[in-house]
Amino acid sequence: MVYQITKGIKISVKTKYNGTNYRNDRLYYTFSYVITIENKSSETVKLTDRFWKIFDSLNNTEIVNGEGVVGQTPTLKPNDCYTYGSGCFLESNIGAMKGFYTMINLDTFEQFKVIIPTFQLSNQTILN
Repeated sequence: MVYQITKGIKISVKTKYNGTNYRNDRLYYTFSYVITIENKSSETVKLTDRFWKIFDSLNNTEIVNGEGVVGQTPTLKPNDCYTYGSGCFLESNIGAMKGFYTMINLDTFEQFKVIIPTFQLSNQTILN
């Protein structure tokens, strides 16, 4: 598990390799990840947007951005946690993801970015 804290917001990531899958007659390596967002600050924040950069070992890069996460824009009061799961398809069995969430402090209306630490996506047999 990797984690990073930005402005009192802790992002933790756990990943899992889920095997291969064919889409449009192409072989893909599938990965899932679970992200926990913890508000360790003393203010209420709301996640408004996400930005992802997804890499694989074939030098493919995909940018994903948009409103919220998994269709939600969670509000976190101090000491609240929000956890969600998602996934991605890579053309190789090794890759990585990184990015940030855009959040707004609902007490001051300040908008800020929370870093999502770089995390590895790999088939466990590669690591042995």
